[in-house]
Amino acid sequence: MSITTKNVEHVAKLARLQLNEAEMEKFTDQLNAILKYAEKLNELDTDGVEPTSHPMPLSNVMREDAVRPSWPIESVLKNAPDEEDGQFKVPAVLE
Repeated sequence: MSITTKNVEHVAKLARLQLNEAEMEKFTDQLNAILKYAEKLNELDTDGVEPTSHPMPLSNVMREDAVRPSWPIESVLKNAPDEEDGQFKVPAVLE
């Protein structure tokens, strides 16, 4: 598979990019080089290799969730610029 200048022109149009002839040629060459490299990867023997979504094993690094009492509402609201009925008051965002 190879990329043509027509393909680059089409994608540029979809992305609303204005490319001159030199840029289209440059991107065509670069994209073809990427595809050529990707074809090399097809030469690798991957029989017996398990598919992975990440190269390293993942583990959750967050702490365990523990139930604990919340802060008193007075402490939470003491630095609030404005509050009403025990809640933060913010400017309206809808008209």
